[in-house]
Amino acid sequence: MKKGHNPDYIFISCIIILAVFGLVILSSASSDTGKIKFNDTYYYLKHQIIYGLSLGIVGFLIASNFYYQNWKKIAVYALLINIVFLLLVFTPLGFAHRGASRWLSIGSFSFQPAEFLKTTFIIYLAAWLSNRKSGRQKSFLKGFVPFIAISGFIGALVLFQPATTILIIVMVSALIVYFASGLKMSHLFLIALLGILALVFVIYATPYRYERIKNFFIEDEAKDATSRYQINRAQEAIGSGGLFGVGFGKSTTKFKYLPEPIGDSIFAVVAEELGFAGSLFLISVFILFFIRGILIAKKASDQFGKLAVTGLVSAIAIQTFIHIGAVSGLVPLTGVPLPFISYGGTALAVFLTMSGIIVNISKHT
Repeated sequence: MKKGHNPDYIFISCIIILAVFGLVILSSASSDTGKIKFNDTYYYLKHQIIYGLSLGIVGFLIASNFYYQNWKKIAVYALLINIVFLLLVFTPLGFAHRGASRWLSIGSFSFQPAEFLKTTFIIYLAAWLSNRKSGRQKSFLKGFVPFIAISGFIGALVLFQPATTILIIVMVSALIVYFASGLKMSHLFLIALLGILALVFVIYATPYRYERIKNFFIEDEAKDATSRYQINRAQEAIGSGGLFGVGFGKSTTKFKYLPEPIGDSIFAVVAEELGFAGSLFLISVFILFFIRGILIAKKASDQFGKLAVTGLVSAIAIQTFIHIGAVSGLVPLTGVPLPFISYGGTALAVFLTMSGIIVNISKHT
């Protein structure tokens, strides 16, 4: 393995701050629900530490010390294993929750295979597109057609779960990787057009998705208060926070009124309890995280490292924007968790592992 230098400590500091901030705000956001459901105020916090943070730290340490060029050698195998897991979701090993068959259960351990696509598919594409001599970056037959084929196959598996937002995050990140590799603008526009048409078809073909989009554009909230309930409550929570918030642990909406305060709406809890100042601090850390990630990609010593960091950082950035934008009313509500902050062991472990890969690349720039 090639010996590296010191990693990007500013990037690592952002990871630590986000992980700690997430545990702190989760301890408040989940306290009432944990007490009511399990008679344990810290039930969700303990679960997050055991199944998310601990596994995530292991993943981060392994990834940050695993020479990133080795990922190039195993990228196709990692993606194939991920695809097998996606298929197993539709077998007796999979189980549904709230109408979605996204989880796979092996013994007492359960996880969402689609979450791993943010790493495996991005790494695979970075490896596939990093060889400039192959001509895949600009070739229609060598690059465009295979990209559409594999994206369409994976997209179908994820849509049937369904996990539309995860698919959007993965595919937009994949397109960014493809573009960064030297994609022709004509191919970019064609992919974007096909993607938009496919998304429109899926939305119209599934009533609940159509209703969600339609409700976002309803200006008269009195007409459809029920369908906009979560958006309205989230915006009320954000507005009631003021400059410095109502105080940590003193949210009045997180249990009685705000749906999914530990997941889809956790940024609203941050805004209510810590106010504009706390929200700005969190957003600033995310922005610094993204800026350092971009700098690491820019300084990467080879094309594979550049594309891998670009894709991984893009996936986290897109998901962050979608979550904050949804609870703020800027984009339609999608039910996507906030990276490093929301409850979800699989997601936290994946994000920490992704960050570990970026750290290793920063050590070899």
